[in-house]
Amino acid sequence: MSFLGAGRKVESAVFGRGVSGFRPKVPTSPQRLEAKAAKAMSAQARAYIMGGAGTESTVAANRAAFDRVEILPAMLRDTTGADMSTEVFGTALDSPLLVAPIGAAGLVRNRPDIAVGEAAASLGVPYIFSSQGSDPMERVAGAMGDAPRWFQLYWSKDLELVRSFVARAEAIGAGAIVLTADTTQLGWRPRDLDLGYLPFTRGIGIAQYTSDRRFSELVAERMAASSDDTDVDHSPVPTPTAIATLLRIARNHPGRFVENLRSPVPRAAVQTFLDVYSNPALSWDHVEQLRGMTTLPVVVKGILTPGDAKQAFAAGADAVMVSNHGGRQVDGAIGSLDALREIRREIAREHTLILDSGIRSGADVFKAIACGADAVTIGRPHVYGLAIDGARGVESVLRNIIAELDLTMSLSGLSSLAEIDSTMVRVRG
Repeated sequence: MSFLGAGRKVESAVFGRGVSGFRPKVPTSPQRLEAKAAKAMSAQARAYIMGGAGTESTVAANRAAFDRVEILPAMLRDTTGADMSTEVFGTALDSPLLVAPIGAAGLVRNRPDIAVGEAAASLGVPYIFSSQGSDPMERVAGAMGDAPRWFQLYWSKDLELVRSFVARAEAIGAGAIVLTADTTQLGWRPRDLDLGYLPFTRGIGIAQYTSDRRFSELVAERMAASSDDTDVDHSPVPTPTAIATLLRIARNHPGRFVENLRSPVPRAAVQTFLDVYSNPALSWDHVEQLRGMTTLPVVVKGILTPGDAKQAFAAGADAVMVSNHGGRQVDGAIGSLDALREIRREIAREHTLILDSGIRSGADVFKAIACGADAVTIGRPHVYGLAIDGARGVESVLRNIIAELDLTMSLSGLSSLAEIDSTMVRVRG
C-alpha cells in the first residue's frame, strides 16, 4: 500500500475524531504508549517484555544513542508526497519498517502472533516470525495471506529440528531466515529472576516446537528415557503455584485441555524445549551451514562490531541485523545505533544493514536510516499496542510510526527515503 501523505492522513483522522470528543485508544507518544501498556500487562508480562539484562544499562544506552543524534532539517524545498519506499533483497517495501520477532507474546494476549501478523499484513509491513512464538508459523502465515513474512531461527542443539524449522519457513513463503546469534543462552535478567518466572516453563512461547514433527520425536525419546529412570522424581513440589503452572502448560499445549491434563506429554514437551532450544556451541560454521541449507536470504541478528559484521558477510550472510536484543542479553553493551554507525563506516553500502533495538518513533527511524540502516525493526512498541488493543493496537503503533516518519522527512526537506543520509544529522559528543 502507498504511504504517501501518511502523516497528514493520520493527523487529520485523529483531530477529526477529536471534534466529537474521541481520543486515540493507543497513545501516539512513546512514553505514554509504554505507560498504558504496562497497566494492561501482568507483572510477569511487564518483567519479560520491558525488562533488560543486569542494571538495564544497555536498554538506557539504546535510548541515549538516539538522543545524541540530531536531525538537521533543510527548509524551503518542495516535499509534496514524501516517498518512503525502499528495497530489501530485491523486494520492494512501502516503508523501511519490519516487525521484530518477539517471543512469548502469549504473556500479553491469546493468539498474539496471529494478531500481529494480521496487523502487519494490513499495512504491508513484513513480520519476522519468532522461533519462540505463541502461534505456529503455519497459522500466522495463513492469517496473513500473501503479505510478506520472514522467520527468525534459534539454532537448537538438535540439527534435525533446525532443518525442520527451516523447511517449514520455506513452505510458508518466508522471505528470509534471521539467525539470532546473541542468545546462545539467556542473559541475566533480574526482573524475571526476582519473580522466579520464565514463560517457557509454563508452555508459553514454544508453539513452533510443539507443532513440529521432529520436536515430537524428541519428546517421545525423552519420555521413553524417563520411564526407565526410576530413581529420580521429576514431579514439581505440589504447591498452588505448581498446580497453576501445570494447568497453564496443559492449556498452552496443542489439543484438548482435559486430555492434556491427563497426559504426561505437555510437561515433557516443556522439559524437552528447555533442554534443546539454545546452543552455546553456535559458531560461524553454523552460518555457513545455514547458507547451504536454504536458498532464502540469510540475516545474522545480534551483530555489534564491524569485525563480526565482516565475518557474517564472509560466512555467506545476505544481511546483518545490528542488535543488542533490546538490551536483554549483555548489560553494559554498546547502544544499537552507536554500533550501526561504527559498522557502516567499515561496511560498503551494497551490504544490507538492518537496525534492531531502541526504535520508538518515526524520528528514530529517520535517524537510523541517516546513520546507515537500510531498514529497521519495531520491537517492544508493537507489543505495547498488542497489550492495549490487540491487532488494532499493533496496526495503530505501526501506522503512527510511519506517519511520523513521513512528517519528519517532509519537514526536513526530503521527498524520498533515498535522500536521507549522514548529512541530515549530527552526533553530539
